[in-house]
Amino acid sequence: MPYRSADRRRALAAAALGRPLAEPGPISEEGDSPRSITGEILDVSPHLIVVDTPEGREERLVIAPWATAWRGENVAPADLPIGAHVIIRALRSGRVVDRIWADITRITGVIQSAGTDSKDRAMELYCGPHRGRRTIVIPYGASGRLRVRHPKFEPGYLFDAIGVRENGVAHARLPATSQPPYRWTAVPEPPPGYSGTQSRISGTATWSDTFDWGERGAAYPMLERSDSGCQDAEVSCAGLPYLALGSTLTVRNVCAGRASALPIVACGCLAGRFCDRCLECGTSPRGRIVELSPVSFVELGGELTKGCFNARVGLG
Repeated sequence: MPYRSADRRRALAAAALGRPLAEPGPISEEGDSPRSITGEILDVSPHLIVVDTPEGREERLVIAPWATAWRGENVAPADLPIGAHVIIRALRSGRVVDRIWADITRITGVIQSAGTDSKDRAMELYCGPHRGRRTIVIPYGASGRLRVRHPKFEPGYLFDAIGVRENGVAHARLPATSQPPYRWTAVPEPPPGYSGTQSRISGTATWSDTFDWGERGAAYPMLERSDSGCQDAEVSCAGLPYLALGSTLTVRNVCAGRASALPIVACGCLAGRFCDRCLECGTSPRGRIVELSPVSFVELGGELTKGCFNARVGLG
């Protein structure tokens, strides 16, 4: 049978089950839902930012007095450079800027090689069969902070950091998690007695910048290898049930009380290798249960520089 895109699969599943084909997005909730806007800065001042969106639309947004920005470090919104690629969290019907992340990237992979400790260090990562290999730079000034939570810069160990893109190169700045103590092929087994049939699963939600710019969707670890075309799939210490590309997940941010219906558009095989916890709001159960696009992560109340939130997911 020929491979079908996730969108096509979603449409077929809705037709087969007699469900309406709902667009990805927030589920009805109280309060002011954040809106996420992506684009390139055309102009910025202390009170106004103008961005060119991926759809070619110009967005003019008011910057709130309390708004903050991040570009490798915290900066004033007005100090962001023209041409920077931004993800904006906006409130009040999506017209007032609350938070800006500029040129942000997430660097998640398996260490293949690492340079010497002198000055800036280059590291090569394997980011899974869908994402290939990636060479990053660990600046000397950030190496101590990263080493505290990633003590093994050695081949075979997992690496996860948040950084900034500078001149086309990813520079790691913040550790996104504590490095797992095991090699990437030695993921712990799910808890004893887990059946893999629960309708609601709790764990950690993270984000990745490997989605299309501005895309709303999720990557999920427990996809069949034949369905996803991924030999690294079907691994998770959270004991997730099998789902298919195109399935719809209900993802709830337990901390913020926000939920979205999101399609599974990619294989989250590398996320499934992390048996960590999110500590941003309480302590999540072990295991990454979903990896979100930056837009979806922000609209669910996540902070990109913190990297995760305590989540609960379910079908439909």
